[in-house]
This record gives sequence, C-alpha cells and structure tokens, in this order.
Amino acid sequence: MNLDIGISKENRQKITTGLSHVLADSYTLYLKTHNFHWNVTGPMFQTLHLMFETQYNELAVAVDDIAERIRALGHFAPGTYAAYKKLSSIDMEEDIPTATDMIRSLVKGHEAVAKTAREAFKDAESANDEPTADLLTQRMQVHEKTAWMLRSLLE
Repeated sequence: MNLDIGISKENRQKITTGLSHVLADSYTLYLKTHNFHWNVTGPMFQTLHLMFETQYNELAVAVDDIAERIRALGHFAPGTYAAYKKLSSIDMEEDIPTATDMIRSLVKGHEAVAKTAREAFKDAESANDEPTADLLTQRMQVHEKTAWMLRSLLE
C-alpha cells in the first residue's frame, strides 16, 4: 500500500537517511554508556555507575523512538552492529578507560549525537516533517544537557 502522509518519497528518503545516522550514533552511545556503567572504577564509582545507568536507560527508549519514526516514514531501520559501525560518527574504545576518560568520551559522544541530529533536522524542517523535527529537537536538548552535566564533572 502506498504511503501518503504529505511528505514526498524523495524527502522521506533524505529524512530517513539522516535519522539512520542519528539512530546509529544513539545506539553506539548507548553501548558505550552501558559498557562504562559496568566497568567504571575509582572514587566516583557510585555516582558514575548510577549516572551512566540513567543515561543508557534514556538512550534505550530513544533508539526505539528513532527507529519507529524511520518505520513510520516507510523505511526499514538499521539494526546491526555492522550497519551502525558504517553509519555512526562515534568511535568505541578498545580498552577500559579511567573514570575521567569515560566522562570525556561520553561528552564527545553526546556532542556528536547533537550534531548529527542537528544535521538531520535540516531535511525534516525543509520537508515540513514536524514529527521528525520535534523528535530531533528533543534529542538535541537531551544530548546537549547531558554533555553539559558530564562536562561539569570535569571542572
């Protein structure tokens, strides 16, 4: 059945391409945050362990919302590590960093997702795709605020 929601097929393709990058960045950041939650050590253990848990739980909900928006636009959402590795702008650490380096890495990760969402927002806005624009605006707010909170731990 044809999809007729007032957004052209070409615009839906552009939007879902951008959303796929946001999804890949978000899932990669989710995995990184969960890894850090499990493996953080040091004097800030309890604080960071709980903070990282809150963050990865928020990201788990977010990746579902992003993937479901891609589906609502008539495309399949990427869902493999191979796809995420190609689409994501976030690198994963090979080793377990110190707690401070974990924080630095997560700041960079949240800033990367905010930038990716901001890029994707342009296509959503130009196509008058308000639901996607709203989703991306919310994601930018969460990632910018989380990056600020993490940066504050480094001062």
